[in-house]
Amino acid sequence: MKDNEQLVQLVDERDNPVGTMEKMEAHRHPALHRAVSVLVFNSSGDWLLHRRAAGKYHSACLWTNACCTHPWPGETHTDAARRRLQEEMDIAAEGELAHLFDFVYQAKVNDELTEYEYDRVFSLTSDEIPHPDPDEVDEWRYVTTDTLHQEIMQYPSHFTEWFKLIFKRSAGT
Repeated sequence: MKDNEQLVQLVDERDNPVGTMEKMEAHRHPALHRAVSVLVFNSSGDWLLHRRAAGKYHSACLWTNACCTHPWPGETHTDAARRRLQEEMDIAAEGELAHLFDFVYQAKVNDELTEYEYDRVFSLTSDEIPHPDPDEVDEWRYVTTDTLHQEIMQYPSHFTEWFKLIFKRSAGT
């Protein structure tokens, strides 16, 4: 593992770099840092979701978008999105990753950790079958927008905080 893989890029509210910090420290003492989230849709428009592995340091066993990560210092948002989609779901983002939007959020994810992220959201249309890393993903599925909306409304605690915000903005719900 490279030294910079455990660092996050600290940013201001406009995504201008202001320094770096060790990843866990940035979550223990919330510091605004970069993140990317990737939404994957199949050709029918269904959402690719995965349930985070039980061993994840936060938000374990919750459903979320195809992948997310923290760009390494000096790594572009797009390169980080492609890297993580390959690492986590074994999907090569050969198609165009579309930049959908950026947003800032803060959410307590357990008793000790808080996410405080400037999140850049991308989307990709792909019918490639995921082969997820079992250290990251317990299971995956495709789901329609209507079904996903119903599930989030009925069982909000089953989904990550960031994904609920992304879904609301992406699906206009």
